[in-house]
Parts: sequence; structure tokens; C-alpha cells
Amino acid sequence: MRELVEKIAKSLVDNPDEVTVSQEEENGSLVIKLKVAPSDMGKVIGKQGRIAKAIRTLVKTAAVKEDKKVIVEIL
Repeated sequence: MRELVEKIAKSLVDNPDEVTVSQEEENGSLVIKLKVAPSDMGKVIGKQGRIAKAIRTLVKTAAVKEDKKVIVEIL
């Protein structure tokens, strides 16, 4: 899951070197934390959060195959 979020985020931003993705387990679910450069934040979130919602939807769809609950946080 971490690699999927990282690949999507790096393709969206102007500074792919500043993209960091970490993952940890919390209360039985996988939490993926995405951090990008402040200037790229709007590109990852999108108008009215559409891109962020799309990223979360893709990750949740991939997680269903592995029978896991995944939460994507954009920091």
C-alpha cells in the first residue's frame, strides 16, 4: 500500500524528492501518512479534496483484496 501511495503522489507533484510516505499499525488498521512539500499540497488535495478522495478510494480498493482496513492521512 505504501508503494502505491508513493507512486501516485510522486506523479502528481513538482518536487517528487520531497514526498515521504510512512505506514504504521493502529488499532488493527494500517495508517499511511503522506507528506509533501508545502507548495505541492494543493496538487495532492485538489479542488474540494477530489484528488485526495480519489487516492483514498484507490488505496481502499487495493486493501480490500488483502482484507485490510487502510487509512490515508495527508500531513
